[in-house]
Parts: sequence; structure tokens; C-alpha cells
Amino acid sequence: MSIQLQEGVNIHVLPTKKYKTIRIVLKFRTPLDKKNITKRALLSSLLETNSKKYNSQTKLRSELANLYGASFGLSVTKKGTMHMLTVGMTVVNEKYLSANENVLQDGIDFLKEILFHPNVTDGKFDEETFNREKENLADYYESIFDDKQAYASLSLQRLYFEDENQKTPSIGTLEDLNDITAASLYEYYQELLAEDCVDIYVLGDVEESEMTEAFRAFPFKARQVPRESIFYTATTHNKLIEEIEQQEVTQAKFNLAYETNVFYQDKNYFAAQIFNGLFGGFPHSKLFMNVREKESLAYYASSTLDTFRGMMTVQTGIDSTKVEQVREIIQLQLIEMQNGNFSDEAIDQTKEMLKNQVLQSEDNPGAVMEKMYTQQLVGSTLTTAEFEQKINEVTKEEIIKIANQVYLKATFFLTGEENK
Repeated sequence: MSIQLQEGVNIHVLPTKKYKTIRIVLKFRTPLDKKNITKRALLSSLLETNSKKYNSQTKLRSELANLYGASFGLSVTKKGTMHMLTVGMTVVNEKYLSANENVLQDGIDFLKEILFHPNVTDGKFDEETFNREKENLADYYESIFDDKQAYASLSLQRLYFEDENQKTPSIGTLEDLNDITAASLYEYYQELLAEDCVDIYVLGDVEESEMTEAFRAFPFKARQVPRESIFYTATTHNKLIEEIEQQEVTQAKFNLAYETNVFYQDKNYFAAQIFNGLFGGFPHSKLFMNVREKESLAYYASSTLDTFRGMMTVQTGIDSTKVEQVREIIQLQLIEMQNGNFSDEAIDQTKEMLKNQVLQSEDNPGAVMEKMYTQQLVGSTLTTAEFEQKINEVTKEEIIKIANQVYLKATFFLTGEENK
């Protein structure tokens, strides 16, 4: 059941007796804008640290302990043209407690306190908390440099996109972090609370009317709903962009980005899922079996689809001296897919694995909510049975068609060898 609390603020209650806990998620969504992405990342750290009432991390964690060990956290992500700040909390269903406690309402009150009564004095976040979390985020950005696959993935994204908003990681950048102050961040937070679209999800053994009334008490005002599509279509060009970077690494990274022109739940979506599974998505895929296992050219090799930006990326960890062999054999695997050189048994195995993934996700409350949120963003619904039917209906010819519309746009090679 979905109810509009205000224009741009909706609550979605999913009653079920399947779980012994109750999961609450608030999603704040706004169009991607580079100048705000880092602020949102910093807010996700700051808000989960303390509030006006729980003005230290110890007090905040103590309150969660009083809520029978409730879990609580914030995170940021992006999907297509949108950036999301997510607030999540899981509380035990009080029906399973021997004591007569109102854990669910107390948990909702806790969320209200965190969101609407942050640790603010004189129009700015508490300086000590702000400085500590800003420093922690700066350390995190620097740690990405040490995670070479993450570094290679972000570098490939920078090459692939021309749009600065799309180039920027969902967690922001160190460069943008430097300009943020405790006052400017609080000013932006007021903007976020007033202007972001808000979707509230409650999943568990709950009453719809009670949850609606509980969140109606949150002081959200009406706001405009973004009209732009969530799907981002990259600028099409035929020029392959390649970059080589030399660092002190023991294992080189060779990543590739392809344009697919396939988007979430469009007519080619299901065939693309099977194509990706056969190409590099599963352990029986061509990349895994041929690049890694048969030829021993890579420590790992896999592919991933981003169906909100119409792209596919291939990630490999390799010996620097074998990059040209790896490039050739990856290209050969795509040609094999384009020529239909894959078996019916491999198609059937891929279909079963995709369907099992969906079935397994139904045991995870977070995954159930994320699926519902995604479908609401694109304005479509698809049941598990309908997904299975769509997957079963995909033909070999449709998979070959996808393979033939995929083309390489960018590569990033991180090597320990000096560039010659």
C-alpha cells in the first residue's frame, strides 16, 4: 500500500509475517548535481553519529541498545540521473518480546529525532563532530587510492562519461569536501529536507494505518517531484578512449566499458541479463572460463550491467605483461557471443541462476524494499513469476542481438610497469 503524505512524500507499507524484525527505510532523492554529492556523503556520516538529544556517539549507540539492539545507518548511492541518501533502521518485532515494550514507535521516534533535531548550534553542525566526520571522509577517499580495483573502476567511469555529474562517484570527492563548512552543510541539509523527494518504506508485521499515522507526524512539507527520466543516456561517439596509468601495484587492473543501450525493464532487458550472465556475470561465463580458467590470463574477470546508464563494465586483475593477450581474448569472447557460439545448456543454466538470484533476494527485507523502490522509480511493477516468465521466453537470437549492439567505448589500464 502506498499513500501520499505530502506532494513528493510517500509512505509504502508492506505488511508481512515472514520476518521477526521490522525494517524501516527513508529514501531521499534528488537529481544528480556534482556540487551537492559530497555534501550528501558527509551528511550520511554526520547524521548517524549523534543528534541534539543523543549528543555523543556513546549516547546514540546506548539508545539503540535500549531498543533491543536495533540497527541504524545511513548511506548514499546513485542510480541513473538521481542521487539517493538512505536512512535505514531494523527493530525487533515487539510481539516476540516478553516485556511490554513499544519498540517500533520508539524506533520511529528515534528516526524523527535524528532527522529533525541534529546536533546544531547557531546555524551550524557541532564543530567537533563535523571536523571529525570530515576528516574520516577524507581518510576514506584516500583509502580508495589503496583499493586498486575501486580506483580503476572510478577512473574508467571518469573516462566513459562526459557529464561531470556522472563522472563524480556517489560518495563525492576530496576536492569538493575541502570547501564544505559546518554552516554550509547545515544550510544544504535544510534544502535536502525541504526539497528532496521522500519515500518511506516499512516492511514487517505492522498495521498500515498505524504506520501511516506515525510518519504523518514527521514535519515534511510538500515539494516538487523531478520530472526528468531516471535513465541516463551517454553521449554517443565512435572514438575509443583509452588511458594507461602507472603505479606501484603487484597486480595490474584492466577495465573496459561498453555501451549497451539497454535499460531497466525495457524490451531488451531480460535478454541482456542472460547475455551478461553468459559473457562474464557467472562462474560458467566465457570470461571466467576462458580468460581466467583456461588461459590463466587473469586472476579474476567478470562483467556487470548498469541498466540505468546503458553500460556494461568488465573488470580484470592481470599480469601487466599480458594486457594485450587479455584484450584480445576478451574481444574474442564477445565475437563468440555475437556469432552465437554458446550452448543451449549454458543458456538454461544462466536462466536458472538469474531466477534463483531473484528468489533468494525475497528472503532479504532490504532487497525486497530496493526492488520495490526501483520499480516505483521507473513506473512499472514486475512480480517474481512475471520475471521468471520473461527470462524463460528469451531466445538465443535475442541474446545474439544484444551481443551485436554492445560496443567498446573506454578502457583503463592500471599497471606497475613503466608506460613505454
